[in-house]
Amino acid sequence: MKKSKLLVENQYEFELLGFVAPIKDYKMAWVVNNCLKIRLVKTKDFELQFLDDSQLKISQFILEKDHGYIQLLKNRSFNENGNVHYLIPELKIMDYFMLIQDLTFDLNINAYIEQLSKSNSIQNVVKLEVSKIKSKENLLTY
Repeated sequence: MKKSKLLVENQYEFELLGFVAPIKDYKMAWVVNNCLKIRLVKTKDFELQFLDDSQLKISQFILEKDHGYIQLLKNRSFNENGNVHYLIPELKIMDYFMLIQDLTFDLNINAYIEQLSKSNSIQNVVKLEVSKIKSKENLLTY
């Protein structure tokens, strides 16, 4: 019998910011909310199961908009053994990622970077190119 393979090409229709900010997730959400004058809300942790049976539990905050969303994801997770796992392993230096989808295309990502850079809690804000990230599939959480 002939076998068929289903090839799926994911769409990454969002802007991605990376933060270096060694603070707790709820504090980071508070900082982002104050800087951008938005209201991110804590939602159920995102759980990712890998083929080697390891599991990743990521803290997330979301703001749903009429034409998109803003999502804050923690990059680092600790399992019950105390081992560290990363949402994006090749970017271990990043503490958080912010996915921003705006289907109205009114978004000014540079204004977001400028506002977030003013915070004393955030050491660095960088715009990341999603297509260049090897494990970008891990970002498909929404």
